[in-house]
Amino acid sequence: MLTGYVIVLDLHLTNLSGSMHPNSSLFQLRHLQTLNFAYNNLSGPIPYSIGEIPDVFSNLQELVNLYLSYNSFIGPFPSSIVRLASLESLDLSSNSLSGPLPSNVSMLQKLVDLDFSHDSLNGTIPSWMFSLPSLYMLELHHNLFNGLSDELKLNPTLGRLDLSHNQLSGPVLRSLQNLTNLVNLDLSSNNITVDEAIPIAFPSLEVLQLSSCELKDLPHFLRNLKTLRALNLSNNKIRGQIPNWFSNWRWDSLFHLNLSHNSLSGHIDLSHYYSLVSLDLKFNFLEGPLPSAICNMSFLNLLDLSRNNFSNSIPSCLGNMTQLTVLDLRKNNFSGSLPPLCTQITSLATSILNGYQLMTTIILNGNRFEGHVPVSWLNCVGLEVLDIGNNAITDTFPASLGTLEELQVLVLKSNKFHGPITTKLKFGFPKLRILDLSHNEFSDSLPAEVFRNFKAMIKDDTNKGEIRYMKRFDSFFDVYEDSVRLVVKGNEIELERITTIMTTIDLSSNHFEGDIPMEVGRLNMLEALDLSWNRLTGKIPRELTRMNFLAFLNLSQNLLVGPIPRGLQFNTFDNDSYGGNLDLCGPPLTKQCGTSDLSLVPQPLESEGEDEAYFFSGFTWESVVIGYSFGLVVGTVVCSLMLKAVKPKWFVEFFEGLIPHKKRRPTKRAQRRQT
Repeated sequence: MLTGYVIVLDLHLTNLSGSMHPNSSLFQLRHLQTLNFAYNNLSGPIPYSIGEIPDVFSNLQELVNLYLSYNSFIGPFPSSIVRLASLESLDLSSNSLSGPLPSNVSMLQKLVDLDFSHDSLNGTIPSWMFSLPSLYMLELHHNLFNGLSDELKLNPTLGRLDLSHNQLSGPVLRSLQNLTNLVNLDLSSNNITVDEAIPIAFPSLEVLQLSSCELKDLPHFLRNLKTLRALNLSNNKIRGQIPNWFSNWRWDSLFHLNLSHNSLSGHIDLSHYYSLVSLDLKFNFLEGPLPSAICNMSFLNLLDLSRNNFSNSIPSCLGNMTQLTVLDLRKNNFSGSLPPLCTQITSLATSILNGYQLMTTIILNGNRFEGHVPVSWLNCVGLEVLDIGNNAITDTFPASLGTLEELQVLVLKSNKFHGPITTKLKFGFPKLRILDLSHNEFSDSLPAEVFRNFKAMIKDDTNKGEIRYMKRFDSFFDVYEDSVRLVVKGNEIELERITTIMTTIDLSSNHFEGDIPMEVGRLNMLEALDLSWNRLTGKIPRELTRMNFLAFLNLSQNLLVGPIPRGLQFNTFDNDSYGGNLDLCGPPLTKQCGTSDLSLVPQPLESEGEDEAYFFSGFTWESVVIGYSFGLVVGTVVCSLMLKAVKPKWFVEFFEGLIPHKKRRPTKRAQRRQT
């Protein structure tokens, strides 16, 4: 029935700005039930009084849902809000509210969801927050709270509690042990202690996150958690061997286990982890062979054992694991042949028909693998990242991998690959953006058709250049982001996240000979090109000056001759880009070119003017895009590169992205009720 009353006012994501005025007609909407101003640019304090009126929300007694998250509100917590007796959902997260919370609240008897996360609230978390009779979800993470009230009156209906990223310390778990219906508990990034003398049991707990809590041992109370589905104890100080009670416990319902970034050592027993979907043990000191029990983990989707001391060969059963999408075994001591993966998948159609997952990431860098690239890898039709660098693989160029139409990153560096780079595929490697073949024994000329195939490195109408990061495993509990280590101008850079627009080619330290194909100049989205330490001859093609986004160029230690082309990015490269080519001449080298031979004088390209106009027309956003393409780099590298030559502004911005920034919390409205 139409009443003429406004009951819902939803203005989220509408670019609202300014402050909320106490005398606004908004506060006269007496029948308003939902007010949503989330994801705007509202600022200033949330109004709490107008002259003699007790508070601005006094007229909104029918308000059920209040969403003011993701704005720029400042000042103390607006205590008048807690007088809204009908509220069921209250979200003030992701603002800059500061100070303590009210010590006494008795009106919010119907409140179900409360979110004050990502603010600057401090002091003690008051006891009333745990005693609201209808409260199910309480999120106070990413604040400055330093303790819990001494007399907690716990509400047994509370199901989801997130106190992570605060300044809590002491026996926090003991204070919360009577939350018998708690399903999801996150205390990460606090300095908590566990009193093993007091039995702690959360009979309904399914998700427990104690990452970065300064824990020194695996807590014994874990044995009491019969319903646990996800356990995260990463980034602690847990050292020594995994105790028998933990390895032998029957984790029948455990789906996600993360013990990464600790100091665990010795062998691991995976006999009782057959239900795992993700297993993350990276950055430890675990050793020995990979247990054959892993063959029984038929649901495994993510396996990250990187940066340990595992050895011996990899069980061939990994090829039969049809749900595996991410395999990261980098920096171990595995040996033998490369594992035959994707043996059960013959096409995309069969994968979909049988409900198989598609393998997207294979990283085996930094081991002692030998032999050839397995033929079965051609079945990995969804593969996007393949990194088998720094091994002892002896093979020719695996041109057949060009049939993998989703492949974006291919790293074969520092192996024993040999022979020419050939491809019989007319459209091979259509999405390849990162290619590293450096430090091998490849020979012969650089085939022009290979560079013509790299469509993802050429800007066209379909390449929109959106900045996104390559993610492989994304769930409520865990996210795996692809990473890779590259060498740029002699400096090794760890890209902790790979953008979907980054482009680089490294063919250095091989035995390539002949001319540089002019087709390389068509790769106008390429950011880094390294052809150094080969036997390339002839002139530098003038077509290379069309590469508008080329930030790094290394043609040193070859047999190139003639004048160095000038124009656009080529005007920014210094001597190091050309060193060791004794017959090159012209700026930036001190060797002058002779004027008698007119063929040695570089001529401008016909379309150079158009290219320059295009370059500056894309300057506004594409220079920023380049800046986000790289992860972390040592500060001294930046300084040395910047001192060698004066770079244009966009080049400076390129390096600003090398320092990772703190990530913003993802949108979680859809995750409210998840456990």
